[in-house]
Amino acid sequence: MKKLFGTDGVRGEAGSFLDAMTALKLAQASGIYFQKKSKTKKILLGKDTRRSGYMIENALVSGFTSVGYDVIQVGPMPTPAIAYLTESMRCDAGIMLSASHNPFEDNGVKFFDCKGDKLSSEIETEIENIFFDDALIQKSQCTHKNIGSAKRIDDVIGRYIVSIKNSFPKELSLNKLRIVLDCANGAAYKVGPTILEELDADLIVVNDKPNGYNINDTCGALHPNELGKLVTKYRADIGIALDGDADRLVIVDEQGEVADGDKLLGVLAVYLKNQNRLTGGCVATIMSNQALEDYLTKNSIKLLRSNVGDKNVLDIMKKNSFNFGGEQSGHIIFGDITKTGDGLASALQVLSLLISSGKKASEILNPFELYPQILRNIIVTEKIPLDTIEGLEDILKGFRKKGLRELIRYSGTENKIRLLLEGKDMTLVSESMKELEKFIKSKLC
Repeated sequence: MKKLFGTDGVRGEAGSFLDAMTALKLAQASGIYFQKKSKTKKILLGKDTRRSGYMIENALVSGFTSVGYDVIQVGPMPTPAIAYLTESMRCDAGIMLSASHNPFEDNGVKFFDCKGDKLSSEIETEIENIFFDDALIQKSQCTHKNIGSAKRIDDVIGRYIVSIKNSFPKELSLNKLRIVLDCANGAAYKVGPTILEELDADLIVVNDKPNGYNINDTCGALHPNELGKLVTKYRADIGIALDGDADRLVIVDEQGEVADGDKLLGVLAVYLKNQNRLTGGCVATIMSNQALEDYLTKNSIKLLRSNVGDKNVLDIMKKNSFNFGGEQSGHIIFGDITKTGDGLASALQVLSLLISSGKKASEILNPFELYPQILRNIIVTEKIPLDTIEGLEDILKGFRKKGLRELIRYSGTENKIRLLLEGKDMTLVSESMKELEKFIKSKLC
């Protein structure tokens, strides 16, 4: 049985793994699931700027309408906008057609429930089971007046713009800041410039001319060094880089240097605490540097860690009633503002911090030094459960006694094991990694 859902919806090469027939059937299966708790029989559907979006969007519409759903198509829109609008427009579910930071040849289908939250793994499994139940799908298809309808609405972008602008302090203005915005030729190519211009920024916009193929292509959050060159060229105060669906943020300071994601999380958490806006503490992933945790501890902020993925970050936030968290990759979640990672909402909070501090970006975005960290990927012949590898725990206990932090896990898609060691002494980290690599190869290669 083909596995559909990955870490964030269904994603793969458009036309092969994610072809029109798969998309149609996926819409039917998810539509059948959402009907169990349906209130409005409406599905919201947005997308980014990939050429394959035309093919897959129409297939999704066919699938949903065939099981009785009315589909509202809103065109290119950031992923967090779909999360917000799904709840705002009282839809049973929201669908974002995007492969996020992946190249244009990939595409994906992200799901949100009626509250704008991503689906749990249990719900994804239910949808997968329906997908492979041909008899149920055949029985659930509608006829006559029960077949759904589809309509395209172009003006809902205004609702999202207002919601994001309202998150920026009304007593502040961007009129003294020169900003370079890199839209990654993606879903925020309209909404991003509009928000910043309406807040009076001196704005220079780049990569805002999508052609279906240039999304994330040597631009945006994956290639912030290009933005750094433009920031220094135009003598800007700050650079903002989004990814293809605008749920990720990377910041470049006035010197053209890329701000580290963990440092950004740290300084924003302290900023919220100083404003009495931080509830509970901060959530980061197991990949975040120990220096972040130590910095937050010094500022009396509790840090909890989740598995990789913004959905997992949000899950820990909800379970512990925290209102802030994120990943070092740029997914930052302000729980009082958005339902998921939102590059534009996060950017406005960074700009608010910059203005309020009266300092340059390079000064405020370097609150601590990262600890040395080494990552290794090793090809393995077999993925033996880690807790059954004799001698591994003894080695790791020795590392911990020396003050090192380790992370060992298998790749979810490849026959590889990923090793991470981190500590305050680079020589110790390097020597320990050599020891760990030698041990792992003796057991798994």
